[in-house]
Amino acid sequence: MKKENLIECHNRIAPYIHRTPVLTSRLLNKMAGTELFFKCENFQRMGAYKMRGATNAILQLTEEQKGKGVVTHSSGNFAQALSLAAKSLGVKAYIVMPSSAPQVKKDAVKEYGGKIIECEPSLEARKTAAQKIQMEIGATFIHPSNNVDVILGQGTACMELLEEQPDLNFIMVPVGGGGLIAGTGLAAHFFGNNCKVIGGEPFEVDDAFRSLKSGKIELNKTTDTIADGLKTQLGDKNFPLIRKYVNSIIRVTEDEIINAMQLVWERMKIIIEPSSAVAFAAVLREKEKFKGKKVGIIFSGGNVDLKNLPF
Repeated sequence: MKKENLIECHNRIAPYIHRTPVLTSRLLNKMAGTELFFKCENFQRMGAYKMRGATNAILQLTEEQKGKGVVTHSSGNFAQALSLAAKSLGVKAYIVMPSSAPQVKKDAVKEYGGKIIECEPSLEARKTAAQKIQMEIGATFIHPSNNVDVILGQGTACMELLEEQPDLNFIMVPVGGGGLIAGTGLAAHFFGNNCKVIGGEPFEVDDAFRSLKSGKIELNKTTDTIADGLKTQLGDKNFPLIRKYVNSIIRVTEDEIINAMQLVWERMKIIIEPSSAVAFAAVLREKEKFKGKKVGIIFSGGNVDLKNLPF
């Protein structure tokens, strides 16, 4: 992938996304002992960075493909992102969701015009249901994180951050399915000035941490984390990019995630979801590593069930 791919992608999706703000907090800088720049994708359309990749993936389809619609399986932000991106572009979206998905997320998908197909809460059931729609309707499958057009779209958040703060030493991102960190790694490589990308990951779902160590995609045996957006696994398209462009991954505890989330709510007065707090928690955990540096943090989203807060 080349620098031009990211520039073309950004130009393509610009009319359909928000250019989100970069915020700072003197108090949080003092606590972390470093200069922090928060790229607020919680203010993105549908409340998360995934709008970027979903929009780019649909725009890259042929007219014939667009006519037959798109399909994905997701219980969270990508379900909402693909639904809204498809609606914005006049394309039908079929969303396979596990029956156990929170009602608040199902409601959001419906509101954005996505057609929900419910399945059993297992990855196998999700894949089977999505394949059935591909076969019967001819809809194009778009993976939430393991798709090159999606990865490029997600990388545009980092591009915008570096346009505003070109001399960042580090950029921190949460790691779930790997689309955001792969795109961020690419963007930091092409647009940063010797800028290292580091992932934040819960100890409870540390498959990416283990995958970087072993050199092959590892799986999680449990997914017992409050960071519900980070329960997915890496894929064969994003993992090679992560190996090439990501410096390291810092693991954090559930308490550290909740603490970081609460700090942002209280001190910055903005809403972020637990998955977003993971990258900030990683900086607080390893303060020495970042002391006196300039650190960008991507707040991945702000879609929270307000009736079920951890604090």
